[in-house]
Amino acid sequence: MIEFEDSVEGGEPAGGPNVLCPHCKSLNLRTDYAHGEIICRDCGFVLEDKMFDFGPEWRAFDEDQKSKRSRTGGLVRYAKLNKGLTTEIDRYDRDIRGGAIQPERKAQLYRLRKWQRRSRMSDSIQRNLSIALPELDRMCACLNIPNNIKEECAMWYRRAVAKGLVRGRSIECVVAAIIYLISRRHRLPKTLEELEGVSGVKRKDIGRSYRFVCRRLEVKMPVATPIDYVPRFASELGLSGRTEAKAVEILEIASKKGIISGKGPTGVAAAAIYLAGKITDDRQTQKGIAGKLVGVTEVTIRNRYEELAQALDLEL
Repeated sequence: MIEFEDSVEGGEPAGGPNVLCPHCKSLNLRTDYAHGEIICRDCGFVLEDKMFDFGPEWRAFDEDQKSKRSRTGGLVRYAKLNKGLTTEIDRYDRDIRGGAIQPERKAQLYRLRKWQRRSRMSDSIQRNLSIALPELDRMCACLNIPNNIKEECAMWYRRAVAKGLVRGRSIECVVAAIIYLISRRHRLPKTLEELEGVSGVKRKDIGRSYRFVCRRLEVKMPVATPIDYVPRFASELGLSGRTEAKAVEILEIASKKGIISGKGPTGVAAAAIYLAGKITDDRQTQKGIAGKLVGVTEVTIRNRYEELAQALDLEL
């Protein structure tokens, strides 16, 4: 029997639960990366002697060299038409040294650019994405949505297009519905009024598309709570962190008592901010709050404020 030492250079346990030595049926396999071999440590049988090396083609002798020589490609970006992994034939008509290109070469580059554009629009899905992704980027910029949420929105929109959910519906409507869904999943909800303003689609249509997308993609509809709206409302009103924390505390108590169930989350959040401002002397008028926040009226704030104050036994 051939014995192998444990300290084989680059060696580590190989295989999985279904990989056996064909000679002795042992699971005790070893991978030797230095020689490109998979070896049975019980009987010495060589299962593989020409393994592929998927590592880098360069060597590094310390961490500094490793960091300098390592390289990688760009990130995959679902918000880009070709996921950010494409090349461009620019329109400057200059070579790599900056010199002018000959006229006959210009005609060739013109044809290449034309065929590159056509190849990107080879099917209906690509044509749809060429319209929807710039629209998604514009809406996210208007709503101050971070890039990670925008990328997830683009990924879910691609799934909806692949399943044919956009056929027969407005692209802007489906994009707004996807934003509404993903922002609620990340606890940074946007109101239907805000989406109606940036998309130009009626809120009723956005809600209908939202329910349809959730049903067909088998996604559980996330429920937005008043606490989710407090940080954004407090930032828009310029309130202190103490007032924001107090509003969250009020809503947590009200939620345990069952006061806010069935109420609109935006109105309850605005009323809690108004009540917290009175407690912390960071006062805001009901009219001022309603004027700065989208989807909240002065009457709603007044009614929800009275309910919260009465339920929490506050006399202000």
